[in-house]
Amino acid sequence: MRRIQSREYFSGEFDLPGDKSITHRAIMFNGGADGEAVISNALTGEDCLSTCQCLRALGATVERDGTALRIKGTPRFRSGQRLDCGNSGTTMRLLTGFVAGKGVDVTLFGDESLSSRPMKRVAEPLTLLGADVKTTDGHAPIYITPKTLHGGSVQLKVASAQVKSAVLLAGLSAEGETFVSEPVKSRDHTERMLSAMGADIRVEGNDVRVKKSNLCAVDVCVPSDISSAAYFMALGALKGETLCKNVGVNPTRTGILTAFDRLGVEYALLNKRVSGGEDIADILVKKSHLRSIELTSEDIPAMIDELPLVALLCAFADGESRITGAQELRVKESDRIRTTAELIRNLGGECEELPDGFIIRGRKKLRGGKVDSCLDHRIAMTGAVGLLASENGGEIYRSECCAISFPDFFEKLGEKGNGRGHVRDEW
Repeated sequence: MRRIQSREYFSGEFDLPGDKSITHRAIMFNGGADGEAVISNALTGEDCLSTCQCLRALGATVERDGTALRIKGTPRFRSGQRLDCGNSGTTMRLLTGFVAGKGVDVTLFGDESLSSRPMKRVAEPLTLLGADVKTTDGHAPIYITPKTLHGGSVQLKVASAQVKSAVLLAGLSAEGETFVSEPVKSRDHTERMLSAMGADIRVEGNDVRVKKSNLCAVDVCVPSDISSAAYFMALGALKGETLCKNVGVNPTRTGILTAFDRLGVEYALLNKRVSGGEDIADILVKKSHLRSIELTSEDIPAMIDELPLVALLCAFADGESRITGAQELRVKESDRIRTTAELIRNLGGECEELPDGFIIRGRKKLRGGKVDSCLDHRIAMTGAVGLLASENGGEIYRSECCAISFPDFFEKLGEKGNGRGHVRDEW
């Protein structure tokens, strides 16, 4: 259990962990490429370390020095491996596609939480390319046996960067051209990195085409993760002023800024630049008067990870907010529609659960209380923001799950705020 006291004011400059999505891809793609690469500012949370372990099992060399990773790739994966993906859905779904055309016999499994999450959505489109991918009643473990893949057309009903990426990675080993289309453009880190590594890939709006290609290793400097920065950005909007440095602002990932625009948050992008094909900026956020918003299915893909936090901000806003089209939240590390609604209510707010989202009746203030993370890192970090910004503070249970994506989250939270740390552990 972790006690968090409320604060009247919160400010500071923050250097944040590397982007989780980019780190996963940099490890995985370089692990299956020709040559050696160095990944700097890598996120070394548990999920990304699961990806490292899986690539080692497949034959890549992965050496770690702090937040730097040196990788020697292997285009020919080892057969007969059991790949432990831990709690990482990204590891499991992307590797399923990457391995499917490599001519190897592999089993992918994970922990109890990952084993409850849907994997049929990945297996089915891969079978359209000729892959032999079998799930366990639509879940992990996943069993892959060698098959020759052929190009094909895959129409995704729901925008998903993980499913899209799995198909594109399989397409690298398929004869002919593989075409993927989605109704709304999801994050495009896979397309950008594959292009930088020499893949024959073409993007046309919401459609992506890829042909059989060999990858060449490439060094990657990972920008800070906007999903991690979002918690400190929210505290700036609620309690003072924060500056998050070197943040990735890839247009497919800046849905949180769209939400900020609608909520009336005062922010600025400073020192804008491009590195490794990714847009980067420092993000300054100041205390703001928040108003109610409405988000629909078209808004969701670019802010899927930040939606619990957006819902919390709505609880501090004026008026009634409505978020719909977010049914994907039901199948994350927790049922994030249920756990987010419970979090807001436990802190004294009003949140009505919808099948695909929320109705939040803003009260401007929350009293504080007790939060159960349900072992979901996003819920734990959202709860920490809510408690710090509340009137009375409170407690978070099972907060250790933050190590999945942000190992030193509470240390960074406690070291700022005019030098007054107000986060303590009681285990």
